[in-house]
Amino acid sequence: MSLGETACSYALLILEDDNIPATADNITSLLKSAKVDVESFWPALFAKLAEKKNIRDLIASAAGGGAPGVAVAAAPAAASGGGAAAAPAAAEKKPEPEEEESDEEMGFGLFDE
Repeated sequence: MSLGETACSYALLILEDDNIPATADNITSLLKSAKVDVESFWPALFAKLAEKKNIRDLIASAAGGGAPGVAVAAAPAAASGGGAAAAPAAAEKKPEPEEEESDEEMGFGLFDE
């Protein structure tokens, strides 16, 4: 992740936490006050993201953990009110680790000559 992406991500989080609209001007202003220089396109890009996506929902889906597919699948269910039940069910399904073959199964052992 580049400095521009990281700085704008933090700026979005700060603006969202303070309930300030995430516009390109507000992101740029926040970055300038923090004395962080980024390419001029980053604030506009992140402002468009904030227009299309609810930042709090993105944070909540990222904080849930699990596979990326689980977070995406749980997001539509959350919009319909059934997200609380869908997320734990998806989180319970974890792949089992594969067992490694032992030396004996492969036909040789540590002390074979």
